Amino acid sequence: MLFFAKIWRALHLPKSIQLFIMRIFEDQFLIGVTGIILNDKNEILLFRHTYRQTEWGLPGGYIKAKEHPQEALEREIEEESGLIVSVDDELKIRTDREQARVDICFVGKFMGGDFKKSSEVVDAKFFAFNDLPILSKQRLFLIEQVLFQKKLLKKP
Repeated sequence: MLFFAKIWRALHLPKSIQLFIMRIFEDQFLIGVTGIILNDKNEILLFRHTYRQTEWGLPGGYIKAKEHPQEALEREIEEESGLIVSVDDELKIRTDREQARVDICFVGKFMGGDFKKSSEVVDAKFFAFNDLPILSKQRLFLIEQVLFQKKLLKKP
């Protein structure tokens, strides 16, 4: 392995070619972003997506090249719904080996905007924690974690 590293350094290839070669031989992951977005009543923003298994879910999407994860989440939410959010804190990074995906979950707040239906999102609504629709266990765990941290929910 050391032999190949010496050859690699000796070639002095431009960075773009190095990255191209690395992408051919290295495993790749999709990097997604998910958001727990709260309004001023501490209700949670959920989207009714056209492609998800559960009817409602947290907003999110994928990061584009050279895009910061927080910017990606703000962009995805605006593109899919017309809503403006401010993404503040990173909550958790999760990996999914089966789908070769890394997902970064953020916490943010709703800033404004009017909902506009898109090809991916047919509805958006804020829910109080006690009125949440059926969500995956992972998503519910993330929401609880945020509400515990903000002292909006007491541990049982």
